[in-house]
Amino acid sequence: MDLDTLSWDPEILETFGIPQAMLPTIRSSSEEYGTAKEHSVEDVAIAGILGDQQAALVGQTCFEPGEAKNTYGTGCFLLMNTGTRKIDSKSGLLTTVAYKLGDQPAHYALEGSIAITGALVQWVRDNLGLIEKSSDIESLARTVNDNGGLYFVPAFSGLYAPYWKDNARGVIAGLTRYANKGHVARAVLEATAFQTRDVLEAMEKDSGIKLDVLRADGGMVADDLLMQFQADILDRSVIRPVTKDATTALGAAYAAGLAVGYFKDLADLRANWSVDHTWKPNLTNGKREQMYKLWKRAVSKSFDWID
Repeated sequence: MDLDTLSWDPEILETFGIPQAMLPTIRSSSEEYGTAKEHSVEDVAIAGILGDQQAALVGQTCFEPGEAKNTYGTGCFLLMNTGTRKIDSKSGLLTTVAYKLGDQPAHYALEGSIAITGALVQWVRDNLGLIEKSSDIESLARTVNDNGGLYFVPAFSGLYAPYWKDNARGVIAGLTRYANKGHVARAVLEATAFQTRDVLEAMEKDSGIKLDVLRADGGMVADDLLMQFQADILDRSVIRPVTKDATTALGAAYAAGLAVGYFKDLADLRANWSVDHTWKPNLTNGKREQMYKLWKRAVSKSFDWID
């Protein structure tokens, strides 16, 4: 699809030999496409179509340019609404359509994908056996006051945004005899927050918009230590909504609800969204920048590991 015209791109179709007649009609994210026929939901309108991360953006009610959400799961997916302005990234991000609500103009987004976040916690559980269940990572990390100088770059299959280094591999840097499993656990959690800052800085550079707050959802947002460190390393507030594990489903429901008149407008959706907890940064600027400098140094050590 051509991101400017929101129609099928004839040049790409010709390149791949795809007849346009065999493709579906491109429609908005919020309108009535038909009705269900199955008896249990018979005559219920099908009225919302959103991609996974776009749905989470809508579910977090990020409707204004510069509003952003990060979904913390096996990987992380950070999207920033750039409004009706399509921004072609020069910083290693993807440009995508965020949503188009009925006849209103399409809104675009910048997207940054991080391959390994929650998956690193699973690796510590399954491959190292340091914890019995994923949620134990927080209590293990709390046995120490800091990371002990450890930085864990989980480039297990390369690095995604904003680096795009497929020949990078995982690195644990800063090991000393002082380090213990608590420091490893802390470095594991901090890796997610550092990678999120990498992507967020790329977004701010591309968009020219400074993010005020980051809205967070997904399984890892239950980890208070991670969320606090995320606020610390970003130097801005991190917000967890009441609906934190089903934000994608909520966004799809919002789109459908708008189409059938269940919700009146975007203000109605914002009124339905509520905050569970807000973390504010609590780290000195000197400490923040020292830690981020060491993280960037560790990332550089993961580059070009495979010839």
